[in-house]
Amino acid sequence: MDFSTIENVMPAHIKGMLSKTKPSLLSEIEEIRIRVGRPIIIETHSAQCGLNRDGDCDIQKSYIVTKQDIDGILKFVSGFSLYALEDELRQGYITIAGGHRVGVVGKTVIENRCVKTLRDVSGMNIRVAREVIGCSDKIIPYILRNQRLCHTLIVSPPKCGKTTVLRDMIRNLSTGFHGQGPFNVGVVDERSEIAGCYRGVPQNNVGIRTDVLDACPKVEGIYMLLRSMAPQVLAVDEIGKKADYEALEEALAVGVSILCTVHGQDVEDCYKKPVLKDMLDKGLFERVVVLSNRPMVGTVRGIFDATNNFKIIA
Repeated sequence: MDFSTIENVMPAHIKGMLSKTKPSLLSEIEEIRIRVGRPIIIETHSAQCGLNRDGDCDIQKSYIVTKQDIDGILKFVSGFSLYALEDELRQGYITIAGGHRVGVVGKTVIENRCVKTLRDVSGMNIRVAREVIGCSDKIIPYILRNQRLCHTLIVSPPKCGKTTVLRDMIRNLSTGFHGQGPFNVGVVDERSEIAGCYRGVPQNNVGIRTDVLDACPKVEGIYMLLRSMAPQVLAVDEIGKKADYEALEEALAVGVSILCTVHGQDVEDCYKKPVLKDMLDKGLFERVVVLSNRPMVGTVRGIFDATNNFKIIA
């Protein structure tokens, strides 16, 4: 993880505070929340703390953010041209070098009943991009068969590492894994979370044979990749709408393997979602991987064979 790219968009005094933070904490930071008139809050998987001139501290002693701080960060993030970021502001986040994502809130500007952009930004959530290379190594053998990827669904509650695991699976498939593959992988990265593209270039390691459509609506991206890049594997995050299902069916029809994620607790939870239930009933998926955060984020609760009554195979 390259934390320097986060420090480099901070005003000098906040950058100085971060430089005095304990290295052990820096390595675990997941989010930095910055809100005008309120304390800076640093979040890890299991705790929260504040930030002041002495480094990390109790939230009650944390530095209180000013509007000038927010404006300064925006100037650094945008390269001193907010107009250039109008599209990103409309989406509610900006991806910076290193793949880190800066979520923003403020006053919306509405045009033709749609959000055109944001102005008067009053709060930010800096989500730290963190790769865990090798976290999918124990999963891959169960989803590859006869030099092809079984159509796979990753099921995970929020903050259990599904995007991190998905990213590493893409890397393994694109690179090749113990004689299986490699594959040309197409990724529709609707929210810039998988590849973490900055100016179109992936900042995360998604493998040498991976093509990414960044900040692209999922359904349109699936069709674009099928038409233009001839992927062997198609990967998307967080499916669930009927249009997603129809686009994925198109991929199946031309022999492309699919790798998807969905929010949920377990297989039973998937059946409570009508569109997802229909996908499973029609045999769209061959493998279902269920994740948990116990005892740690990214723990595999089970890998199920969807072609054999969801028999657990790992």
